[in-house]
Amino acid sequence: MTAQTAIEWTETTWNPVTGCDRISPGCDNCYALRLAGRLKAMGQARYANDGDPRTSGPGFAVTCHPAALADPYRWRRARMVFVNSMSDLFHAKVPATFVAEVWRVMANTPQHVYQVLTKRPERMVRTVAKLAGTYGVLPNVWLGTSVEADAYTRRIEYLRRTPAAVRFLSLEPLLEALPSLDLTGIGWVIVGGESGPGHRPIRAEWVTPIRDACVAAEIPFFFKQWGGRTPKAGGRELDGRVWNQFPDHAQRRHT
Repeated sequence: MTAQTAIEWTETTWNPVTGCDRISPGCDNCYALRLAGRLKAMGQARYANDGDPRTSGPGFAVTCHPAALADPYRWRRARMVFVNSMSDLFHAKVPATFVAEVWRVMANTPQHVYQVLTKRPERMVRTVAKLAGTYGVLPNVWLGTSVEADAYTRRIEYLRRTPAAVRFLSLEPLLEALPSLDLTGIGWVIVGGESGPGHRPIRAEWVTPIRDACVAAEIPFFFKQWGGRTPKAGGRELDGRVWNQFPDHAQRRHT
């Protein structure tokens, strides 16, 4: 249910939910969809659910896995955890009661830092506002939204209204310049290019204004990759250096 990961801005992935569906252009070459297909072919039971037993799809129907809720209690050392790398916790098909169970686990394991990323911040703000009535703002839970194109900067407005210890942006895969980007209330920014089959190119002139805005506002900036055929094909350097900044709220910092 959990895995060490090559994702540079986290340490572990935890997937109490798997499966999703396309919602915007950033999903067109979804790595999780491709990975689910491979895992299904390998016989992984968690990815057998296509949503339609008559099809031979990739096993990416939204599915909750209650057994996975026990995983964080077993970890012996504190971890930085990307929640639902293979799904979206705030997908409409994830019951609110199950989201609450995930929240309870995160509240009960304050030694871990949880990073929750969504393309559905409209539901996130409503759900988290209710959960805050029970748990308050959990200091070990960072909430973020993905923005791949300027039309989707509107997602940031919902994120800004969401109670969170840290609000972060994943501008990945960055598909164009973001002239409407407003970093007010944001505590961390990740930028990255697309990788894998059919990857779409990223341009330095899209990235550097975002980096410069973060520097000016003293917002930690993390440049994940230029992308290409493989995630590491283009390297990670931007203007001659690697940008590995994390929020001061982190219980430890990556080096």
